[in-house]
Amino acid sequence: MGPWRATQRFIELCRREAGPGGLDAVQSVRVDLFGSLSKTGRGHGTDIAVILALRGEDPVTCDTTLIEHTVRSIRERRMLMLGGCRLLAFDPARQIVFHDRSLPEHPNAMTLTAGLSDGREVQRTYYSIGGGFVTEEGTGGGSSSGLVVVHPYPVGSGEQWLGHCGGRDLAMIVRENERVWRSDDEIDQGLLQIWSVMRECMHRGCHSAGVLPGGLNVSRRAAAMADRLLSGATYEGIDAWFNAVRDSGASFRQVLKWVSCFALAVNEENASFGRVVTAPTNGAAGVIPAVMMYYDRFCQSTQRGLIDFMLVAGQVGSLFKQGATISAAMGGCQAEIGVSSAMAAAGLAHVLGASPEQSLMAAEIAMEHHLGMTCDPIGGLVQVPCIERNSMGAVKAITAANIAVDGDAKAARVSLDDVIRTMWATALDMNSKYKETAEGGLAVAIPVGVSEC
Repeated sequence: MGPWRATQRFIELCRREAGPGGLDAVQSVRVDLFGSLSKTGRGHGTDIAVILALRGEDPVTCDTTLIEHTVRSIRERRMLMLGGCRLLAFDPARQIVFHDRSLPEHPNAMTLTAGLSDGREVQRTYYSIGGGFVTEEGTGGGSSSGLVVVHPYPVGSGEQWLGHCGGRDLAMIVRENERVWRSDDEIDQGLLQIWSVMRECMHRGCHSAGVLPGGLNVSRRAAAMADRLLSGATYEGIDAWFNAVRDSGASFRQVLKWVSCFALAVNEENASFGRVVTAPTNGAAGVIPAVMMYYDRFCQSTQRGLIDFMLVAGQVGSLFKQGATISAAMGGCQAEIGVSSAMAAAGLAHVLGASPEQSLMAAEIAMEHHLGMTCDPIGGLVQVPCIERNSMGAVKAITAANIAVDGDAKAARVSLDDVIRTMWATALDMNSKYKETAEGGLAVAIPVGVSEC
């Protein structure tokens, strides 16, 4: 997602820099990938994201069923429609370059260069810092708009968040801050749209069989699990299917299987270039939807509860982004699965009636039991062990929420702020081969080749 967004920004920069001719003045484009974007770039589909972005596609609206055909056609023809309007010679095999070295500023780096018809060159270096967020070299990671946003309740730590509560709960504080940008109705509709995409992704993943692309020959499992849980029955429409899930039985074993099934479904979609919600990243996209669906199908859920779940979870993710990282290239898998589990735990605890202190305790518990988790994708693909880790993160989140709801948060020895600082210290100490480079752990225990889309 980060490389996709970075490439989109570069295309818009080229439009401005080229003058009246716009993209017609662009004669060539080259993309150089460094560090983790290079080492796991093919497995993670970085080159595919770049190709689609150059073509003018957007990850929110593109037809995911056409990705494979589109990319193959561009590779074969060595031509693409730059920005959707300018036919340009482009050979991905030569003009997307995977470098062995890293740039010093960040392990996820890419440099884009465009040659213009007047002989000028446009070049920018971007850093993918996790979850689709991108910074540009020389900007210090700040906003390019120059706008200064003042929140009524600044939240830079868990302690500060709790300090704002008083008679308000955690979700209310987040909502007050969100009102700086949008109305309550816009907040609600935006979050419900995110939930809708999550539901569609789970439904699609639970109805898609076959083998995942990339060369590992990993079979999709969610569809078979769902079919067994529903005893092979079929239902017309997404709502009817999810109602059948709710009515399929609430034994502990069945619920546990459904949670795992939902998480697997999302990340099998991610591994096959389906549309997912970064939560907080693509590689960890299955945890929060699975826990939200657990709440929606097997608890006393409400629409307001789903909205508040996301408000609280999102703020927890922001705390980790501010105080540590959500990038596996910076912190290993604790920065992705660990953070997503902490986000889900806090959101679930909140909607189950936890106090603000208990909700943050849930986030702390979830992260505490992911500390030190390495990122070691076999073949650089977001498949093994990544897909199953989402199921484990979801189950840990539910367990953490249940412990916190029944726990005494005032007696807790470790705070959320403590665990965020610890996670960052652990990330800094971690050897780079365990940070999304596919150079350590399982990634080298089982060497394989990776095929292109």
